[in-house]
Amino acid sequence: MNAVEFINLSKHYGELKALDDVSFNVEQGQFFGLLGPNGAGKSTLINTMAGLVKATAGHVKVMGYDVVADATAARRALGLVPQELIADPFFNIRQLLTLQSGYFGLRGAKQQAWIDELLARLSLTDKAGVDTQQLSGGMKRRVLIAMALVHRPQVIVLDEPTAGVDVDLRRTLWQFAKELHQQGHTIILTTHYLEEAESLCDSVGIMQKGQLIALEKTQDLIARHPYRHLQLELEQPAELAGLLQQADFAADVFEVQGLSPVKFKIKLSKSITTAQLLAWAQQQGVALADIRLQDAKLEDVFLNITESTS
Repeated sequence: MNAVEFINLSKHYGELKALDDVSFNVEQGQFFGLLGPNGAGKSTLINTMAGLVKATAGHVKVMGYDVVADATAARRALGLVPQELIADPFFNIRQLLTLQSGYFGLRGAKQQAWIDELLARLSLTDKAGVDTQQLSGGMKRRVLIAMALVHRPQVIVLDEPTAGVDVDLRRTLWQFAKELHQQGHTIILTTHYLEEAESLCDSVGIMQKGQLIALEKTQDLIARHPYRHLQLELEQPAELAGLLQQADFAADVFEVQGLSPVKFKIKLSKSITTAQLLAWAQQQGVALADIRLQDAKLEDVFLNITESTS
């Protein structure tokens, strides 16, 4: 059984198609990255999955439960960490978590022990009696994560969880997310930090203009990217772009960016080997002080796909 199924899902706001017949599945146990530029439809997709937005057409199922027809069971299976921060004037953190537990019929010593564990893991124990209005943005983000996990959902959605947080909190969040994933939770992540998605997600989907334009294993998607980057540092300044135009492999050089008179960044085909580059440099009398080849990253693939379909 899939953890989440999006079936011919559409959401229209007048003439605007926020979602346009989107269909794909997230497998149980996946760490799945949902990527896309602003306005691509990611938040609408997530809010429809969480029952916060009513679809114009189509269905969403969470752990086999339709989010409309089986709303209670679907919500019990899902934990959502939203982008928006909280500031509750009436309850402290522990009270909020206890109240959230009550929504799912969870109470007693076992549940309080789980709340204590969440507070400890998210470094909130010493803030448990503090009202959320008095917390920093990073602390509020931690509270949101605790609230999403308080009922031990099988599927966890992290919607831009590290936006605006410091490095220490980011590391804490990702370590906790990795442990939850290892324990069998399905995690869906949206982020604009593509290095995070590349490091954490085993599969990614890319959305643009309300449609899913790519869906693949992360490393398979990166491997299909035809380019890589070369950084060259010369011992003496040279007109490198002109020299490369005369090379046997000139057709496979797509961009030459001069960072300084002796430093260059070159976008070229994966088919060009280091040996070819060194042989060319020797033939041209170009003395190299440093050479670095870097394979494409998820960010390169993302930009290539979204720009080609814009």
